[in-house]
Amino acid sequence: MKAIIETGSKQYTVAVGDKIRVEKLAVKTGETVEFPVLAVMDGKASKLGPPHVAGTSVTAKSLVDGKGKKVIVFKYKPKIGYRNKRGHRQPYTELEIISIGAVVKAKAAPASETAVSEAPKAVETAEKKAPAVEKTTAAKSTATAAKPAAAKSTATAAKTTAAKTTTAAKAATTTAAKKTTTAAKSADSEKKTTTAKSTATKTTTAKKTTAAETKES
Repeated sequence: MKAIIETGSKQYTVAVGDKIRVEKLAVKTGETVEFPVLAVMDGKASKLGPPHVAGTSVTAKSLVDGKGKKVIVFKYKPKIGYRNKRGHRQPYTELEIISIGAVVKAKAAPASETAVSEAPKAVETAEKKAPAVEKTTAAKSTATAAKPAAAKSTATAAKTTAAKTTTAAKAATTTAAKKTTTAAKSADSEKKTTTAKSTATKTTTAKKTTAAETKES
C-alpha cells in the first residue's frame, strides 16, 4: 500500500518502511508524527480526498535532524564590479514511515471500581457540608445587613448632635447680640438725658445773669 502525503509545501509518495527527508519539523528525535493523506493506492483500488482522505493517516518516526549539501549562490553584475557569493545548507528531518491506516483516536479510560465505590461517600460528605455552608452564608448576610444599619444610626446620631450644637450656638449668639443692643440703647439714653440737663442748667444760669444785670441798670 502506498500513500501520498503533504508537508513543507511538498508532496511525497510513501510506503511502510520508507525513509524520507522532509523540511525540518518541530519534533524531537524518536517522536512520532502523523500526516493527513491526499490519496491511497493498494494495487487494486485508489482513494482520493477532497483534499484529504477521511479517516486515513500516515504515521512516521523522526530519526534525525540534519543539513543538506551546500549549495553555492553566486550573484554578479557585469561592468560595475559587483560580486556576491554565498553558501546555503537546507535543514531537514529524516523520517521513517511506520504505518498507513485509520486515524487512531485516544479512548477515555474506564472508571475504576474504587472511584465508583467512593462516589456515594463523596455525595454524603457534600450533603453534610451543605448546612454548614448555608449557616455561614446566612451569618455573613446578617453581618452585612447589620453593618449598613449601624453605620446609618451612627450617621443620624452625629447629624442630630451637630444640629443641636448649631442651634445652641445660634441661640447664644442671638442672646449676646440682644444684650449688646440693649446696653448700647441704655448708654445712648443716659447721654441724651445728661446733655438735656446740662442745657437746662446753662439756660437757667443765663436767665439769672440777665435778670441781675437788668436790676443793676
